[in-house]
Amino acid sequence: MSKYKMNKAVFLQVRDFIYEHCGIYFNENKIYLLEDRLSHRIEERKLSSYEEYLYFLQYDPKRPEELKSLYNSITTNETSFFRDPTQLDAFKTGALPMVLEAKKPHDKVLRIWSAGCSTGEEPYTLAMMLVEEGLFMKGWRVEILASDISDRVINSAKKALYPEYSIRNTPAAIMKKYFTKTPEGYQVNNEIKRMVRFLNINLFDSGQVRAALTADIIFCRNVIIYFDDDSKRKVMGHFHDRLTDSGILVLGFSETLINLTRAFRPKGINRCVVYQKA
Repeated sequence: MSKYKMNKAVFLQVRDFIYEHCGIYFNENKIYLLEDRLSHRIEERKLSSYEEYLYFLQYDPKRPEELKSLYNSITTNETSFFRDPTQLDAFKTGALPMVLEAKKPHDKVLRIWSAGCSTGEEPYTLAMMLVEEGLFMKGWRVEILASDISDRVINSAKKALYPEYSIRNTPAAIMKKYFTKTPEGYQVNNEIKRMVRFLNINLFDSGQVRAALTADIIFCRNVIIYFDDDSKRKVMGHFHDRLTDSGILVLGFSETLINLTRAFRPKGINRCVVYQKA
């Protein structure tokens, strides 16, 4: 429990500051969660209260650097390799063939964006699946962009070194083929690492989103659950702009665009729903 206390007025100011900068919304019952996650930032900056911390975020010359630390503190990074296998199977058997078949004969480049990639398990999983599907043997080039708002998790993802917990859902044949066990953990092989490019992107920032590639498929799983409807619409607009015609958006199981936007059409694939650009 934090030794620093945040009253409701300050909570609302901090909450609104976070919302305006990255779209993440904290309900009023999350005051203790925000208190806990930001208390070490007060200590790190040698401040005495959340009021001082808010002032620091707003006016201090080091505020751009502190914003990165703020994002690192408030984001949740629960993930693993081959997470939600039913969705991955829908990607492999439905979404991927749908996108490849829509390509023009001379266009043999598949572009995928893993948005909110956390420590990299998802984009590396997709890279392994595409190698297993034999796309390279069929003359395809694959470009995978992985992004996150947190530079801490991006730096971790680039190292591609994972503990036992991260690989708990990974098939044994995949482990043998694409990982090397080391004293520090499980290292993703260079063949897979080279397929993924990492960028620090705030999905709420239209300028940063424009730095992303134009994608055939966007994965954004378990990210927009932290957004309110207005933030979701803004991010979906960004995704719509970055998707190719008839491109596919994959959200998490608990996330939906129903009653939110008509910019995407839901498509049922093997008990899963993906969204195609309208």
